[in-house]
Amino acid sequence: MEPEINNSEQSIQEINPPSPVLLEPVVAIEEPHRYECGSCGYVYEPTSGDPKRGIIPGTLFTDLPADWRCPVCTSRPAVFSDIGIPSKPSGFTENLGYGFGVNVMTPSQKNLLIFGSLAVAFAFFMSLYALD
Repeated sequence: MEPEINNSEQSIQEINPPSPVLLEPVVAIEEPHRYECGSCGYVYEPTSGDPKRGIIPGTLFTDLPADWRCPVCTSRPAVFSDIGIPSKPSGFTENLGYGFGVNVMTPSQKNLLIFGSLAVAFAFFMSLYALD
């Protein structure tokens, strides 16, 4: 059995059809990419800029003046390579699922894990001298 629709309800639905839901597009704002000098290893951080040369913070690498050079070794911008954003795990996307979960860590998290483990191992080794 179908539920009965009251004539007054039916006329209201005809007059005011359900309005479609309008969703606003979500725009993902990506962090600016960092660039590393192939000659000396200097990393250009767009969030910091280059205050010594008058480059304000927030200037993208692609927006640098044509006469800008590496502040360490004076190499041209063509020597720099894109190393991505700081909070992104290093490596290829398809490889992030392998390993013991270390592949999804950012470089700073990996450094903390490595050097933290070395510090704990050193402390454990030094505690062996307390055994007499």
